[in-house]
Amino acid sequence: MKNFKILFGFIVLLFISCDEDDATFGEVITPTNLLVNVDVATDQTGKVVVSPSAERVVNFHVFFEEGADPVVVNQGENAMYRYTQSGEYQQPITVIAYGTGGASSSTTVIIDLDVRLVIDPVVLENIAGGVNEGKRWIWDQTNAGHFGVGAPSENFPNFFSATPSQLNPCLYDDVLVFSHDGEDNYSFVLETGDASFINWAEVKRFFPDATPGEFQDECRDITSQIETDTNFVILNNQDGTTSLEVVGSTMSYWSGAMIYEITELTPNKLVVRGIQEPFSPTGDPLAWYHTFVPEGEITVCPGGETGNTGSGTNTTLVWEEDFNDDGEPCNSNWNYELGTGGNGWGNGEEQFYTDSPTNIIVENGVLKITARAEEFNGSNYTSGRITTKDKFEFTYGRVEARAKLPTGGGTWPAIWMLGGDFETNPWPAAGEMDIMEHVGNDQDRIFSTVHYPGNSGANGVGNSTVVPGASDDFHIYAIEWTPTQIICSVDGNVHFLFNNDASLPFNKDFFLILNVAMGGNFGGAIDPNFTESTMEIDYIKVFQ
Repeated sequence: MKNFKILFGFIVLLFISCDEDDATFGEVITPTNLLVNVDVATDQTGKVVVSPSAERVVNFHVFFEEGADPVVVNQGENAMYRYTQSGEYQQPITVIAYGTGGASSSTTVIIDLDVRLVIDPVVLENIAGGVNEGKRWIWDQTNAGHFGVGAPSENFPNFFSATPSQLNPCLYDDVLVFSHDGEDNYSFVLETGDASFINWAEVKRFFPDATPGEFQDECRDITSQIETDTNFVILNNQDGTTSLEVVGSTMSYWSGAMIYEITELTPNKLVVRGIQEPFSPTGDPLAWYHTFVPEGEITVCPGGETGNTGSGTNTTLVWEEDFNDDGEPCNSNWNYELGTGGNGWGNGEEQFYTDSPTNIIVENGVLKITARAEEFNGSNYTSGRITTKDKFEFTYGRVEARAKLPTGGGTWPAIWMLGGDFETNPWPAAGEMDIMEHVGNDQDRIFSTVHYPGNSGANGVGNSTVVPGASDDFHIYAIEWTPTQIICSVDGNVHFLFNNDASLPFNKDFFLILNVAMGGNFGGAIDPNFTESTMEIDYIKVFQ
């Protein structure tokens, strides 16, 4: 971890020189009475603030290091910088005051620095990897809350928290690269695509002629505005927290935050909180939350195919899983649920859900969930169950799933939805919508049901229909969900209609669940000769 110890010597005024350049036109006015105040912070951060003033000045160029670009400020403004070189040394700072007609005045001051870096090796390795290895971080875009904003007085993003992959793809193209050489060099590189995501207030700051819609974040090329190849600094704060600064740069989303408090750090997760100062005197500061994971930790599933349309008013494809990539279900869309749950997932079921490819795998363009008769962790059957909880949740729309169902007494496949607040609003208060349920003890009969307080378990409200060949052929199971109705169909044939209203728990975010249970209250007796059977799903689409 980096700490800075600054020994404050006297500031030596080396020289003040004034140059007047002849101009062929326009009035030549040379700035006079150039004064420079240099304040070196006492909080062990290594920060230096230069406050220049002069008469008849247009602006100031402040050079903190030889060869570096100047910091340009106007009269009454400050120029800030942080030195990260370790050791005892003198550092010149040159200020040039520009007037009109090319005239200028300049001064150079020297400060004495004694910078010492004290590094916590665990923190350093978590952020930047081993010596000369480097560590590449990307947005944790597949999980909810990877990006958020709130009031600084709160410790969570109470204004906005992004759902998985919700924001513009230009944000997710960025890669943050931290590295160190085991000595005193701590490097940060921001690898951007063609453009980076930038807060609207900062768009106006960098690009004053920009004219997009009000309060609209944008993708912009900001590489000319910030440093993309610079240093990083780890700071111990007096309140016991640790902060991270990427000097003169940004941690991908440019909000105006300059220093980020580290709120969580492990080898596989980096969560930071940065404060954006008000853009105007009447504005309020904002706290921005970012979550990153090491590159390679997540796989982003392909998006939905353009051109697909739904029916009725729900014609825009907003989410699709087509199961085209063989292997595990894509982890940016799906979570495994494992084990037996409480009381066999509340239904007396007999299977143990695993993440084994023998129970759940994508092959040849379909998802296969297979229930098997085998002993595992005290259960006589294994199977699979996956959900989109926290990765894709939505309110209203049309869901279509093309599926072929398993057979055998005791099998109980389902394609269904559960209220996203079920952890704080326990079932049945959270609500449940069963798009398709089937039991092998009543072959070819398809059930669609809704559950809510007073209508849970066997008292759910629903209907059924017979679909010949449900286990031999693929059929399209769908639900149309609006504020006023819930309609279920098979291959376009409606068999269940339920009137929704504001008093019911069907007016908020729900997530999708796919599983094959064995036995239980609804699945019934399991055929003693059962060995295995599979539900195959070709695709799932959500239209709004």
